[in-house]
Amino acid sequence: MLRKNKKALSFISVIILLILVSIQSALMGSIKVTPYELIHGLITGTNDQVAIIKDLRLPRIIIALFAGAALSVAGVLLQAVMRNPLADPGIIGVSAGAGFMSIVVVAFFPTLYFFVPLFAFLGGALAFFLVYSLSWRSGLDPLRMILIGIAVNALFTGLSQGLGFSGSALTQSMSQVMTSTLTMKKWSDVDVLILYGTIGLVLAFVVYSWCNYLALDDKTAKNLGVNVNLARLVISLVAVLLASVATAVAGLFAFVGLLIPHIGRSLVGTDHKVLIPFSALAGALLILTADTLGRTIIAPNEIPASIIMAVIGGPFLIFLLRKSDRIYGH
Repeated sequence: MLRKNKKALSFISVIILLILVSIQSALMGSIKVTPYELIHGLITGTNDQVAIIKDLRLPRIIIALFAGAALSVAGVLLQAVMRNPLADPGIIGVSAGAGFMSIVVVAFFPTLYFFVPLFAFLGGALAFFLVYSLSWRSGLDPLRMILIGIAVNALFTGLSQGLGFSGSALTQSMSQVMTSTLTMKKWSDVDVLILYGTIGLVLAFVVYSWCNYLALDDKTAKNLGVNVNLARLVISLVAVLLASVATAVAGLFAFVGLLIPHIGRSLVGTDHKVLIPFSALAGALLILTADTLGRTIIAPNEIPASIIMAVIGGPFLIFLLRKSDRIYGH
């Protein structure tokens, strides 16, 4: 009973905080309106100040929410596949691979801009394949996987930065693909992220039972009738989809998929039926809070939300590495 109460309280707390931060984020900025004026203006469309907020702040808020949810759930799925609590799309190179392919498409094939999420997915999948294949040696070693992931992440980050310094005006103008300030986002960006993000989040919940089975050793899971290889492949593809589309639209955010699943397991347990939706809500809250702080703490200047996440996530990664002798899920 106590555990159920803790889960319910955790969900209620995150939902309330998410609503409050969303409202506050919409109200904070150079343009000041009251909550009533905001709601009334959105409904009637008669308030010019609210119209500006609608076009500038609301897309940013929605993108922050969906990107946070997608990256957090991607972290949950990758950790289930790898049985490694240190797995994170930003650390093992999935996000960097997706970002690199996004830059390549925008810089050299601008007519294919609508298909950027697809190419980002291919880049993320390539990065994950490299990490997974290079880490395999009579099984998966968590430390070797993280070290190879860091190397793959450095590779794709270096390639992306190389394109950024190539001197091409087109590449420079499209460097926003790799930024994470969430400024100047449009409703078309929202449409892309909502479409692909919703598909990925729904698929993530569909495969939650496979994630639970993968917490067991392969032999036990096979005895229970689970096709372990198929489960790993499908879950990995869903995770790569979520991380890639979030990176393509919102930019690079490290540590989100590391921080939130760990907190989620401590609050709601290791059952992925509960952990996945909780992580989606908590991840949305984290990115939106980081972005809101970043654009208001030293206004009118901005601190990219990715910098705030790095300040938070770096020490947390050190903490997890010191505790990495614990068995995943126990």
